[in-house]
Amino acid sequence: MERRTVLRAAVLGGSSAVFGGTLWRGAAYAAPAQPGTGPYGALGSPDARGIRLPSGFTSRVIARSGQTVPGTSYTWHNAPDGGACYADGSGWIYVSNSEINPSGGASAVKFSSTGAITGAYRILSSTRQNCAGGKTPWNTWLSCEEVSLGYVYETDPWGVNAAVRRDAMGRFKHEAAAADPVRKVIYLTEDESNGRFYRFVPTTWGNLSSGTLQVMVAGSGTSGSFTWANVPDPDGSPTSTRTQVSGSKSFNGGEGCHYADDMVWFTTKGDNRVWQLNLTSNTYELAYDDSLVTSGTAPLTGVDNITGSSSGDLFVAEDGGSMDICVITPDDVIAPFLRIDGQSGSEITGPAFSPDGTRLYFSSQRGTSGSSSGGITYEVTGPFRS
Repeated sequence: MERRTVLRAAVLGGSSAVFGGTLWRGAAYAAPAQPGTGPYGALGSPDARGIRLPSGFTSRVIARSGQTVPGTSYTWHNAPDGGACYADGSGWIYVSNSEINPSGGASAVKFSSTGAITGAYRILSSTRQNCAGGKTPWNTWLSCEEVSLGYVYETDPWGVNAAVRRDAMGRFKHEAAAADPVRKVIYLTEDESNGRFYRFVPTTWGNLSSGTLQVMVAGSGTSGSFTWANVPDPDGSPTSTRTQVSGSKSFNGGEGCHYADDMVWFTTKGDNRVWQLNLTSNTYELAYDDSLVTSGTAPLTGVDNITGSSSGDLFVAEDGGSMDICVITPDDVIAPFLRIDGQSGSEITGPAFSPDGTRLYFSSQRGTSGSSSGGITYEVTGPFRS
């Protein structure tokens, strides 16, 4: 479903809405069924796993850090982070990063057509603090190192081919990646307080071994037009990539990134914003900014990983906050979709939908213990909008 160029985030339970970086009062928007709820209705009581879900949805645990994945002999990694799903015949695969340093890497879980776990294995080893990443159209996983002068590693979700370091994609504190098959580029976020937003233009689409790293150039405001400029020295040494191009736009802590329908959205945790770029008009604006909420409680805090569903809904995971995954609909309603109780020392990571859109995977990175060894990876099943 095509999303509108300007996305209004309705503040449920109040009378304000964030609209293109300005605060509207009494703005018209698609009202939820009842105050404080979104298209899926109110959150219920915590289930046996401490997850509050709308009616009709159920959860299960598919893996725990330091324990064998059910039905396999593989021990799940610590601090599960960014993830993605891949079709595998009639089944699918969920890939998950490990945000520990050293020995981060990534693992995968395989599922049958019924959702039964049929295998689990390592797909990337001996890397550092693999935070988020992104799926490519040719079905590889880009695993990003969130460290100074970090790399992007292209990995095989099936674990058959060895992972390859993609030096041409630049060395910086990588966070997330999102592929744009129309313009044949990969967008990249940088988790620095003065980070930049990049795109990588491969020499040949489908081959990331060579190409040009570019950075977004724009004014200091929250909306306007933008262009791209080449980064002269992508390896970031001795001068960091974020300081090489005059006029490149600074963003406060780039996190998740998602592409769909000639739009790209990314989050900045330092100022709790969701940005959107219209790639047809080369303009940018705010999709959400909690600092502009003056009535009621901000529905989304600690913005982090982001993904989308076939309905055009965006799902934004919180790092802290109320431990929610919030939904932002094409009708510009924002509300919690789920909430994890009793894990305030953690963060939600890696939201990704199964290929048929009926299952949502994600992790609580530190679980109830607040430690990287306490990570829990979940699956939620139910009547997602299509």
